[in-house]
Amino acid sequence: MKKLIVFSLFVFASIQAFAQIERVEPPHWWADMKYHEIELMFYGENLGDYKVDVSDGEITSVASADSPNYLFVTWNTKGISTKTVEFDFKKKRKTLFTHQFELKKRTDNSAERQGFTSEDAIYLITPDRFANANPDNDIVEEMREKKLDRADDYARHGGDIQGIIQHLDYVEDMGFTALWPSPLLENDMDEASYHGYAITDFYRVDPRFGTLEEYKELVEKANEKEVKIIMDMVANHCGSGHWWMEDLPFSNWLNYQELYEGGKEAPNSSHKRTVNQDPYASDYDTDMMKKGWFVQTMPDLNQKNKFMARYLIQNSLWWVEELGLQGIRQDTYPYPDKQFLSDWAGTIMEEYPNFNIVGEEWSYNPLIVGYWQDGQQNFDGYQSNLKSVMDFPMQGAIINGLKEDEESWGNGLTKIYEALANDFYYPNPLDVMVFADNHDKSRIFTQLDGDIELNKMAMALLLSLPRTPQIYYGTEILMEDFDNPGDHGLIRTDFPGGWEGDEVNVFTETGLSPEQLDFKHYLRDLLKFRKSSKALQIGKAKHFEPFDGMYFLFRIHEEEVVLTVINKNEVAQQVDLKRFAELKLNGKKFIDLGSGHSFIWKEDLELNHGVHLFTSKK
Repeated sequence: MKKLIVFSLFVFASIQAFAQIERVEPPHWWADMKYHEIELMFYGENLGDYKVDVSDGEITSVASADSPNYLFVTWNTKGISTKTVEFDFKKKRKTLFTHQFELKKRTDNSAERQGFTSEDAIYLITPDRFANANPDNDIVEEMREKKLDRADDYARHGGDIQGIIQHLDYVEDMGFTALWPSPLLENDMDEASYHGYAITDFYRVDPRFGTLEEYKELVEKANEKEVKIIMDMVANHCGSGHWWMEDLPFSNWLNYQELYEGGKEAPNSSHKRTVNQDPYASDYDTDMMKKGWFVQTMPDLNQKNKFMARYLIQNSLWWVEELGLQGIRQDTYPYPDKQFLSDWAGTIMEEYPNFNIVGEEWSYNPLIVGYWQDGQQNFDGYQSNLKSVMDFPMQGAIINGLKEDEESWGNGLTKIYEALANDFYYPNPLDVMVFADNHDKSRIFTQLDGDIELNKMAMALLLSLPRTPQIYYGTEILMEDFDNPGDHGLIRTDFPGGWEGDEVNVFTETGLSPEQLDFKHYLRDLLKFRKSSKALQIGKAKHFEPFDGMYFLFRIHEEEVVLTVINKNEVAQQVDLKRFAELKLNGKKFIDLGSGHSFIWKEDLELNHGVHLFTSKK
């Protein structure tokens, strides 16, 4: 009997020694997805030597990697109902251990989810700097960076997912209909991990922000308030603290991997993003842009490796389905392999036809930005499948057009007029995301030299243009970075009231200056009006060449007309309305949204200095 027990324990221990699966990514999938042939990445000691069988469906390929610890299993789930299946890992036809994998039921109408559109107004926040509702997760012992210091602009400050959830009422009350938090996934880096763009686990929420369940709660509770959630994703690079950096699957998992593994620094990207469009671009310049690392702490992922490409595509689909997202913002859009980007966006949009994805192309040239929008007739035949792009050209035009004192043929408001005139190049201008500032750019209040009236003009333009508008948190209270313009840590300052004991509280309006309070209410009123105005959301645009220091922009939908006027003159101007006769507005009643006064459109109109919004809507 004793020998039998010893033998049994020996067999049990031997079997356990084979059970080396440490990770499976994705961790689960869903039945009835269009993307039904998935690639599972199994990781564990010496897994590459095993054969694999599955209890249901068909394994179409099994591939070992250069590292002996990975096994990539491609499995066709088509026709399999919701269930748990078993993957048997074998040697010499003997099953040595089994992994259970769940196919879940999709949420009803998941494929028909509605993405963000021009009918939305998007609120961008940096979660670590927005609100701290759970101090217990401020420091997590397992993470590399344990520093919490609100006086240090590059340390963690403690904002979290619960802080966002607790203030969804504020987001809704301000008139925003979509929320874009910068990345909430694990950033297990030694320092500056607060911003979220150096991801170290693509399937894990950073525990200092919260849990997966809290992320789901955020989406659910936001949707209850008709606020959509946009997830910030990064396909170009990972963080140098990523778990796979100590054991990379393939010799070409990263770009310039041979230098990294040889203890040398990879070259940084040249950031010359025009190689994507340049018909004369050299291979050398293209490689230096596409393969160079963004920074040394962000290794560049090689999307030309087919396993990496599928990994990233599946990861994005997984998060959309797992969380119930309404949109994706893809960071550093022009840096990855551009055929991969087309496949990535195309796969997501095929799975979710009403979804939306916006890509970041930091260029002030509309020819470069427009190249990436779906439907563009590009000279090289490239189709991006990307519905939305970020409007850096208009952002620059708004700043320069408002700041320039000289109003002439090519200066001042003409820059805004001409930037909008470039819309002939965009396949769908309404899907272009316009903004005044963001987490990477100096605050709009700083860019406009602290001039509140110019800031009001900028916000009115932002919400009146035929675009999808995005506003950065803190803009509503004139947050600034005058001490060090453009410094990322300072741009991403704590939102007052997000921490217990804050003397200034935006949520309750305690401690705000009269100027801040006035501007907050001004922006809130604009946002709420836009939320009810089909003209501003989807209406046709008609604008008139700037004259006498003024710019007139009309948005028209059916019987609703909204007129936005910028008057940069210091004194009131009398405007002859015959200039606008083609719009046939004579006798139409308009309301001044600022004063509430009404007038009948007749022969002339007196306009004071500043910005004016008029609506025909009752």
